Amino acid sequence: MTVNPTIAKVTERIEKRSEKMRATYLDRMRRAAEEGPRRAHLTCGNQAHAYAAMGDDKSALADAKAPNIGIVTAYNDMLSAHQPFETYPAQIREAARLKGATAQVAGGVPAMCDGVTQGQVGMELSLFSRDVIALAAGVSLSHNVYDSALYLGVCDKIVPGLVIAAATFGYIPGIFLPAGPMTSGLPNDQKAKVRQQFATGEVGRDKLMEAEMASYHGPGTCTFYGTANSNQMLMEFMGLHLPGASFVNPNTPLRDALTKAGTERALEITALGNDYRPVSDILDAKAFVNGLVGLMATGGSTNLVLHLPAMARAAGIALELEDFDDISNVTPLMAKVYPNGLADVNHFHAAGGLSYMIGDLLSEGLLHNDVKTVAGDGLSLYTKEPKLKDGELVYEDGDGKSQNDKILRSASDPFQPTGGLKQLYGNLGHGMMKISAVAPERHVIEAKARIFHDQEDVKTAFKKGEFTEDTVVVVRFQGPQANGMPELHSLTPTLAVLQDRGLKVALVTDGRMSGASGKVPSAIHISPEAAAGGPLARVRDGDIIRVDAVKGEITCLAEDFDSRAPVSANLSDNGHGVGRELFEVFRRNVGLASNGAGVVV
Repeated sequence: MTVNPTIAKVTERIEKRSEKMRATYLDRMRRAAEEGPRRAHLTCGNQAHAYAAMGDDKSALADAKAPNIGIVTAYNDMLSAHQPFETYPAQIREAARLKGATAQVAGGVPAMCDGVTQGQVGMELSLFSRDVIALAAGVSLSHNVYDSALYLGVCDKIVPGLVIAAATFGYIPGIFLPAGPMTSGLPNDQKAKVRQQFATGEVGRDKLMEAEMASYHGPGTCTFYGTANSNQMLMEFMGLHLPGASFVNPNTPLRDALTKAGTERALEITALGNDYRPVSDILDAKAFVNGLVGLMATGGSTNLVLHLPAMARAAGIALELEDFDDISNVTPLMAKVYPNGLADVNHFHAAGGLSYMIGDLLSEGLLHNDVKTVAGDGLSLYTKEPKLKDGELVYEDGDGKSQNDKILRSASDPFQPTGGLKQLYGNLGHGMMKISAVAPERHVIEAKARIFHDQEDVKTAFKKGEFTEDTVVVVRFQGPQANGMPELHSLTPTLAVLQDRGLKVALVTDGRMSGASGKVPSAIHISPEAAAGGPLARVRDGDIIRVDAVKGEITCLAEDFDSRAPVSANLSDNGHGVGRELFEVFRRNVGLASNGAGVVV
């Protein structure tokens, strides 16, 4: 199948835009690879330190004839998605030994939970944790004794941070091993209903706690289609997972078999063998375009609009918001997974999941098949499904059909003709909106602005009954320079209630919304941010603002808008407490949100 003209055009544009940066990156990776296996360049003393605690593996490590895997783990037992990783190093070491090889935990990286910090001060460290994770993984691999790496991470900032590190160490192969989603609990729509009832005072905290605990109830990723599960999809579309690895539940025989298979594959693709597949060869422009298509086809998280440009830059690839917009315009929405529908990721997986979706998108010419992946050459490998037969992992062709067309449809008969992410430009700046769950009649909102500098103030105004007319809620000084760009997801129930009351409402912010931002039109990541003197700092209460997701425009209609001086805000309280004082250097050096809000890339 010929690749769709727009997909081909965007890919060519990215390649041309990235030409010099990519060439420099690949030259660095080539020179690093030519040095040969890393351990060969260490002194005996260096190596003795590296192997001192390795027991029976010492002789294999010292011989340097068999591959040594470096494990970079984001394990902690506070994140349900990461708790299963506790047992992975032992499984990986055992699988490596059975092949005459070795594996070591190279290091750990932090992993915070946005669900725990949502609406809390700690959320102001969340986005910056991505760059910390990249730095920590870099320290882990800097010992330079590894022939390949296994990256254990799932959630919101963890996978992007690990990808940045994997690209930086792109001369060695790397495979991402997921842990899978928790089994289905309380349906997400019921959880959302209780949240809205709590926001209006219809139920008490006891009922809210009961609903939340029934929804988030066991080990594994949260089952709604937010950033964590979008990450897992992305790793499969970009060829860094084994096929079919994303949505297999934790602590199951198939999950363990995929972990073992990932270990074995990491040994096969080192420079010591005949199928050398460094990360630098996998993460090219076509891989990132495939990832963008997957994001649009699944209705994935808006947070990836921040993460993908940062991840790409680490691999010498320059992504721009126009690439997201153009790909969204030609990629149909094939999945209805909460918040875009009632199903969760387990239902999506059972309906055919990523293997069906990748096969269908390939047949429609919307994906590049001619890519390198950790599994081999060609994305078509990812149309196969992993199964256990007599205790052995095998891959079989799927039947090429959706098992539930209320959840998953063909690209030729989609839920929506476009992917649901829309670039916004105008005199208020440059941002994005996710419209896949927003009703068409709400794609254009024109109303008076109400200005806030804190999301809690929005909720206070709501409780006082101050929202009585159509309103564009502007929450500014929420960008990366101001306070680390926290998610404003706790506003979703409040704004949804106003919408359900018949008001036309929209959110405009230089902050972030979660992957579960839902049905309220939200113009997010507005750049330049207010703290940098961006246009949002010139908006006043009562200004008429037009948020137009059809034309891709975001405009303040006040006649004197361009001549106004920007206001400033007292941000002194953002610099201390819950570790925020440690991140001032990040706030001072962070890049624009439109470029990924990067610190280290």
